[in-house]
Amino acid sequence: MSMPAYLRDRAEAAPPHAQAISSDEVFSAVGVGMTYSSGEEIYAQDDETDMVYQVQRGAVRASRLLGDGRRQIAGFYYPGDLFGLEAGLTHRASAEALCDSKILVAKRSALKHYGEAGERLERLIWRATGQELGRAQDHMMLLARKSAYERVAGFLSDVAKRQGAAWNELAMSRQDIADHLGLTIETVSRMVTQLQADGLVALEGCRRFRVAAPVRMADLVAA
Repeated sequence: MSMPAYLRDRAEAAPPHAQAISSDEVFSAVGVGMTYSSGEEIYAQDDETDMVYQVQRGAVRASRLLGDGRRQIAGFYYPGDLFGLEAGLTHRASAEALCDSKILVAKRSALKHYGEAGERLERLIWRATGQELGRAQDHMMLLARKSAYERVAGFLSDVAKRQGAAWNELAMSRQDIADHLGLTIETVSRMVTQLQADGLVALEGCRRFRVAAPVRMADLVAA
């Protein structure tokens, strides 16, 4: 899913030397590091949105409590990801640390006081917002059109792509995955077992996996 044009224009407004600087370096120049224990809330649903966050270590889950009491998992964030990006004045979802995590936090309304570093971070925020919108649109398409097998394959493929490691860690529980994909925990477990039996993924315990057949996996996810 491509980034919306108006966000892409804002993101690409930076000169080449500014774009070459990593998001970690830019955020570190402005943000304050905070540590969170596993399960600890970073911000609550309906909190004000003046802060922007970046995962430095660990993983984060964004979840929304619906009116009927059900929980909707909006997304997961890994080292390097920006999160807490909202168009409105309050957060539509809460954010919790999935494991012991270190998070960089910056006050968005104060970025203008940080000169060039603040301007660079503002551009990164626009770029991350476009990526977040793209992921949300992809997720809606996945829920509307994909089978349970394809949903789980797509989820694992996305985790592997974003973590970029030979072996990838699932910091979230199977229930988290089920809530994110609109499936039951039993269905998620069956689909993971089927993907392993089909030679698409290899598992090491319950929370560690690798994509064993990248070309076949990519074909399945793109179908």
